[in-house]
Amino acid sequence: MDNFAYVAILPNGKEKKGSLQAENEEFVRKSLKSEGMIVTRITKQNVMTQDLSFSLFKKKIKPRDLSVFCRQFVSIIGAGVPIGQAMDMLQEQTENKRLATAIKNANEGIRKGETLSSSMAAQKDVFPTMLDNMVEAGEASGSIDVAFDRMGTQFEKDAKLSGMMKKAMIYPCVVGVVAVAVIIVLMVVVVPTFSDMFTQIGTELPGLMKGIIATSDFIINKWYILVAVVMALIIGIKTFAKSIKGQEVFGKLAMKVPIFGKLTIKSACSKFARTMSTLLAAGIPMIEALDITSRNMSNIHFKRSLENAEDDVAKGIPLSVSLTSANIFPPMVVHMIKIGEETGNIESMLDKLADYYDEEVEIATQSVMAAMEPMIIVVMALIVGTIVIAIIQTMAAMYGGLGNA
Repeated sequence: MDNFAYVAILPNGKEKKGSLQAENEEFVRKSLKSEGMIVTRITKQNVMTQDLSFSLFKKKIKPRDLSVFCRQFVSIIGAGVPIGQAMDMLQEQTENKRLATAIKNANEGIRKGETLSSSMAAQKDVFPTMLDNMVEAGEASGSIDVAFDRMGTQFEKDAKLSGMMKKAMIYPCVVGVVAVAVIIVLMVVVVPTFSDMFTQIGTELPGLMKGIIATSDFIINKWYILVAVVMALIIGIKTFAKSIKGQEVFGKLAMKVPIFGKLTIKSACSKFARTMSTLLAAGIPMIEALDITSRNMSNIHFKRSLENAEDDVAKGIPLSVSLTSANIFPPMVVHMIKIGEETGNIESMLDKLADYYDEEVEIATQSVMAAMEPMIIVVMALIVGTIVIAIIQTMAAMYGGLGNA
């Protein structure tokens, strides 16, 4: 699935720029046309343009910002303030400029007679599809404040989950950077010093030291080759990771790799249960809820399983049966959903399931941190220890040569 940048004219006459993942350009054109937009330009993104124009200059709105927006909306509406005036107030006090602009644009749509959900849906790059659907359901039931309250909770949970995942990676990344810095200093400063000294004495160097000196010379004199290789690998891996085959490979790897595999599965189950619970509790039909949830899953295997479940449920097959056949959801997920289907209280079961896996993710995160710390230290010790042993061997050979002389 490729990424396409587009420029289109909205029904209100305004120009809209954005990006969309799709199989081909025709699918993008039809999708935008179905939303009432007039497409003026569609461009397939390559790695460089996608990363630079959309990753660097168009930062994604954080779940924490969206959570604050939802909570403030509930508070203001609860005080009896009209929606239009509430949006004005939110625009003024929102610190995130992209979000403030989106609130302003949505409010302009409201003033033109559009519903809040359709006005927010026009700001697709900022407001998630799930939020738009929840607001639409809230408008239909007359409980828009409940919809925003539930989404506030959803975004808070997403932010907490994302924060735990990042926390698990901070220490390994810091230690990894320090390890690389230490190795570079040893190779660029320490090893050449000993190399000059050994060359002046004329001592025959051990094979291990010769290899380390050759590596040091390569890093000092041909560092640009090393940088080019690393850059090529990064670009190659990112390009492959964006392809369907790459998503399949890395998605499977994420579930199977030791230490991180369980964390990946538990995180996906937590997100699935929390999202489905929120959508179903708002009165959104099961099939539509599965469609929205599948689009929010990052791992392609979970995404496909939910897409298949959507088709199965449309045929009358219970969700628990479909998830069992997917063979990637833990038994706990299937059993809880089956109980919910039998008792007619699937939303409550999904909510309890989400709470359970939130705790499991936190425990798994702590386990990952506990396992990663000694592993990185051991790897660093092996590399530094190898260099130290090579130096000691060389000095021993040097002293032995002086003794024989």
